[in-house]
Amino acid sequence: MSTDYQQARVSLGARLRELRAEVTGRDLAARLGWPQSKVSKLETGRQTATPTDLKDWAEATGHPAVAGELQARLEGLESHTRSWRRQLRAGHKPVQDALTVEYERSTELRAWQSSMVVGLLQTPDYARALFARFAELHRSPRDIDEAVRSRMRRQDLLYQPGRTFHILMWEAALHAGVCPPAVLAAQLDRLAGVIGLDTVRLGIVPFGAQVAVPPGPGFWMYDDRLAIVEDWHAELWLDDEPTLTVYQRVWDALNASAVYGSTAHRLISRARAQIVHP
Repeated sequence: MSTDYQQARVSLGARLRELRAEVTGRDLAARLGWPQSKVSKLETGRQTATPTDLKDWAEATGHPAVAGELQARLEGLESHTRSWRRQLRAGHKPVQDALTVEYERSTELRAWQSSMVVGLLQTPDYARALFARFAELHRSPRDIDEAVRSRMRRQDLLYQPGRTFHILMWEAALHAGVCPPAVLAAQLDRLAGVIGLDTVRLGIVPFGAQVAVPPGPGFWMYDDRLAIVEDWHAELWLDDEPTLTVYQRVWDALNASAVYGSTAHRLISRARAQIVHP
């Protein structure tokens, strides 16, 4: 969890504690039908409040008029950390549609992915396998076909002039069994075909390469205005200059260890040859 996010959560907790000044934590918990530990966790920033929690808190402490202020604080907190639980309430397609907006706004895009093929280069079957796994993980609505169609439509941007996609992947992404072998084989064929496309620079960081930073979570950089970082619990949408500078350094460091062109093609071909079909 990012430091800025945690500080914002602690600040919200301090505001909740102010509102509770005339009520004990035990009494407030009783009024709300909560365990007392929940009151303590919200006030100390160890748990993120829901909109309903904040509304109920404002009313139970005798300050219903501040419910809007508390909600605004929560929205500001969530603007950088977008939990999958909340984003996926309506399924994966709305998330894909929101990302497409950021792609369309950008001309220079950089990506790093250590564990799977980046979405922009996925085949429909590969994307379908991943959406199914993530829907199971997050217990989200299974709008898998709609999400796949949204992701595939975004790939039209690869063939439009005026954009450049700098894509880096760790060699592990070529081998990860996140889909059936036949699907992975077709996906690797697709990657090999992308090499040489004038809008795409595809680099692979080989196993055993010396790297200045450890291969970490996947992220995208949209021009010099936004970085989106993927974690198991959330996406981080980061737009402050110091943080963007750090992610640019990470990308540059990984890029220095990457291979391109025919060398990258050989790594893809080697991974393809190692696939054993049942």
